[in-house]
Formats: sequence, structure tokens, C-alpha cells
Amino acid sequence: MTVSFDAATYKKTTRAQWEDAAEAWHRWGPTIEAWLGAATQTMLDQANITTDSRVLDVAAGAGGQTLDAARRVGPTGRVLATDISPAILHYAAKVAADAGLSNVDTLEADGEDLSAVEEAAYDAAISRVGLIYFPDQQAALASMCRALRPGGRVSAVVYSTADRNAFFAIPVGIIRRRAQLPPPAPGQPGPFSLGGPGVAEQAFTDVGLTDVTVTTVPSPIRLPSAADCVQFERESFGALHQMLSSLDDAGREQAWQEITEQLGQFDGPAGFEGPCEMLVVTGTR
Repeated sequence: MTVSFDAATYKKTTRAQWEDAAEAWHRWGPTIEAWLGAATQTMLDQANITTDSRVLDVAAGAGGQTLDAARRVGPTGRVLATDISPAILHYAAKVAADAGLSNVDTLEADGEDLSAVEEAAYDAAISRVGLIYFPDQQAALASMCRALRPGGRVSAVVYSTADRNAFFAIPVGIIRRRAQLPPPAPGQPGPFSLGGPGVAEQAFTDVGLTDVTVTTVPSPIRLPSAADCVQFERESFGALHQMLSSLDDAGREQAWQEITEQLGQFDGPAGFEGPCEMLVVTGTR
């Protein structure tokens, strides 16, 4: 039996789960920045973010990349961080204030509908590990393009393929099997939805972006042990919680136990190093 995908329910659930995970995502901030730092800098470079730039950050989360962009644009530039979860935006605003950055604003907004964002007012639009989770990625990209001035740049960090991201693909596979979930259909949101050959390029081209490039950034996640990685994913990864929702408490615990065992293969003398590969996809309006 084929179960149809309900985008409205998915987005409602996603918002609720990020509301719950906001504190953990903020708390794990140093781990996230160490993991995604290289991909983030590549994204900001390719978006041509520099002094005085106006930047739109879509699905900003707790704001690690927002701060990096704000530091680049300086006091005469501006960064607007948007997210579907007001709780997580609270942390983005807090970390900006704690860092002494007064050039960051936040706005609760669905990334597929940025009509509240000023049109043709931004030099760059960025999204770090957010675009992959939009049910309508074309609508999200079109909304980002609408906010850009002519010549502005869209740049997004996305996962490549599952086989290059075992630290995440292994938990996804185990949960999918235990919860008896069908594989995602083409076009459905998910961590690897833009990772296939040519998929991200086509998505960017289809909304009229030009000079589209894809840069591969090795992004291994390093922690003291596999158990620490499981704790990070268990506390912070809303996508996994969404997949686990049909299991009872015992079923969830069994899934996490199997995940811990399987991720143990990446433990070594220097600690845990989970395979991860990001793509930075960039285009010009």
C-alpha cells in the first residue's frame, strides 16, 4: 500500500520537533560548528558575503552560520535569520547578543513562503542543512530568489549521498527498518534529498539560477566515542525523532541500542570519526 505524503502534517510535526530540540541544538553548538565549519565558510565564500552585505539566512536554526555571516558583513551590513521554530530563533538571537553582534534580526517564517521578507533587498541568501527538509524545495528556492537583488547569490549546504554519510545514514536505515517505513519517494524531503548526482544543480537551475556550482566538502564528525555521537543525534536530530514516532518506548530504545552498536565501527584510538560529506550548492539570480 502506498501512503501519500502529507506536506502540511509534515511541516506541523517538524515545527513541533524543532521547538522541542531547540535547547539541545543550541547546547551542542560547539560540536556543530566544529563539524560544519568548513562547509559553512565555503558557503559564505561562494555567496560572496563581505563587508556591507545584506544576508538572508533561511532555516537558520540556532544561528551558528548566522553569526559567521554577521561577523563578515560587519556593523554596516545586516543578517536576517528566519526559521519555522520560534524557540530555536530565540537561541539564534541570544547567541548574537552574547557575541556583541547588533546586526542580526530574526523572523519566524516558513522558508517556502518568505513573503514577509523585503523583495530584491538582499545580496545573498544562505541555508545550512535546511533546504533538504522543505517539502517544496522549489518554493523555498523561489522565495529566496525573490528576496535577492539581481546578481545576488543563493548558497546552501546539503548532504551528499547516503553512502558518503554513514554517521547519519546508519541511524536512518535502522530506524526505517524497525519502524517499517517505506523509502522516501523522489522529491520528498529528507537528509539525502539533494545529494544525488545532478539533483541539486537541477533544483537550482529550475528556479532560474545561473552559474550553478556544487562543491564537495569532507565534513567528518569527530567526538570522543560513538556513544557521544548517538547522544548528539538522539537529543538534536529532529528528522530521526520524526521517523521514530510510530515506535513505542521499548522499540525506540532498541533502535538506539542497535545504532550505538553499528556506529561503534567508527571508534578508534583517537575517538569517534563519523563519515560525512557535504555539498555546497550555489547559484546567481
